[in-house]
Amino acid sequence: MNWKVVVLPEFYSDLEEAGDWYEHKQEGLGARFAGKVLDVWADLAVNPLLNSKKLPRRNIRWRYPDKFPYKVVYCVEEETKTVVVIALLHAARHAEVLRKRIRGI
Repeated sequence: MNWKVVVLPEFYSDLEEAGDWYEHKQEGLGARFAGKVLDVWADLAVNPLLNSKKLPRRNIRWRYPDKFPYKVVYCVEEETKTVVVIALLHAARHAEVLRKRIRGI
């Protein structure tokens, strides 16, 4: 059964910012980055529990797009088969950004 994927507005800002950065580094790289992120998004609709990392005390998970040091952060609501995509963060970015995003979830 497919899962419903809901994306918070902040995710789109994250994607645009990172994509623009890659595009300025090399023409076409921003589009490749966005494609890899969208691949993760598509995988979440199939099985968000597979190949993911998880915070020990919360149902917050993340996956990495191929070949880019970013993580797609999301939570899983198993009862409703819903995935809420919270953020797209650089893998080395400080955890405080993530804490701010998940406080309301």
